[in-house]
Amino acid sequence: MTQRKLRLGAFIMATGHHIAAWRHPGSQADAGVNIDHYIALAKTAERGRFDQVFVADSPGIKHTGDEESFSRQGRMSHFEPVTLWAALSAVTQHIGFVATASTTYEDPFLLARKFASLDHISKGRAAWNVVTTSADSVHGNFGLAAHPDPAVRYERAHEFVDVVKGLWDSFDDDAFVRDRASGVYFDPQKLHKLNHVGKHLKVEGPLNIERPPQGHPVIVQAGSSEDGKELAAATAEAIFTAWTSLAEAQAFYRDVKGRMAKYGRRPEELLVLPGISPVIGRTQEEAEAKWAELQALIHPSVGLATLAPFWPLDELQRWDLDAPPPYYPEPPKGVNSRAHVVIELARREKYTIRQLYEYLAGARGHWVVIGTPETIADRMQEWFENGAADGFNIMPPVLPQSLDEFVDLVIPELQRRGLFRTAYEGRTLRENLGLARPESRYAHAVKAA
Repeated sequence: MTQRKLRLGAFIMATGHHIAAWRHPGSQADAGVNIDHYIALAKTAERGRFDQVFVADSPGIKHTGDEESFSRQGRMSHFEPVTLWAALSAVTQHIGFVATASTTYEDPFLLARKFASLDHISKGRAAWNVVTTSADSVHGNFGLAAHPDPAVRYERAHEFVDVVKGLWDSFDDDAFVRDRASGVYFDPQKLHKLNHVGKHLKVEGPLNIERPPQGHPVIVQAGSSEDGKELAAATAEAIFTAWTSLAEAQAFYRDVKGRMAKYGRRPEELLVLPGISPVIGRTQEEAEAKWAELQALIHPSVGLATLAPFWPLDELQRWDLDAPPPYYPEPPKGVNSRAHVVIELARREKYTIRQLYEYLAGARGHWVVIGTPETIADRMQEWFENGAADGFNIMPPVLPQSLDEFVDLVIPELQRRGLFRTAYEGRTLRENLGLARPESRYAHAVKAA
């Protein structure tokens, strides 16, 4: 029996995940629009045998905090992900590309077309991170008076994903014969109109590009709310999540995989990939010193802005930074699932305001591990072998420095333990993740008949 292996994604946040990373000498300050920077990162991740690289995205600028903190944000300018990944696929051979796109603010036909195109351009290495968009600052960019409620967004998302998958199945796999001798280019009997009419969407189809190499690009999701877990159980093949303790991660792992049976799916069809932000030193002291150096770069106004989603900014600005925050019995109305994680973290660790924002500055509430390569591998192995993770979304604090360190120091340790590949298993992202290529819904219908 083949030994189960870790699945690893590199979560790329321009200059790095630490909120002050752009000020660090190990970062590329103009990373968001520096294609050479991203080419180097993709090649480094591929050298480390990562399954995929991922960038988060939102169709708007998030503005929390006051003008002082706003002026100090290092993430205001960045590429659109599908465009970026199309460019990077030309300079890589194996690594997959996960692009974020919104079911609330995008059109399903256009989204299906561009992800099918990316899958063809990359020769089967595309993935779609399905988001419903939580930021309330986006609706005005699309001429809407208000941001839709979460329940409506998730209801639309279920329908949207089904429509996109149907569009990807517009052509059968063998529809294009391209027979020069006979002059027949394709078989019209193997082209299918979707003719979808639903509660939120009306899409005729067919898509004007043949079926993607992977059948469907890999479906990824990142929600940890009740609605998010249901969407993942029904549709996702990988889920990005954020937990800071083994017990929380185990509970989530059991919960989301336990929901899959009612959708006719098996637990192994969904990979759970918690985020981990490793601060790596050849000694523990060196790792701690690196963390302290980063923390010293946080301006207090930027630190407080990280807490604005959880407490009103005008209140925060009146509080003593070195005193505990007032913990709500429940998070304020309307906050997302990440807020629940953060508030529970503050309660559990008894953090002061400063300690809380310093922790969040590292990776926005994801798991920060500070230590040697052996220590980081120990923690990853513990979660992997104890029902908390199928792999991890690696969140380098500073880029490119921290990704280089992970590939050069942690990857060899994971390989030495037999936990991670030494060579890619396949040519497509699905093959490397151990995920089956989905059959067309129309082929399935013929068999059923």
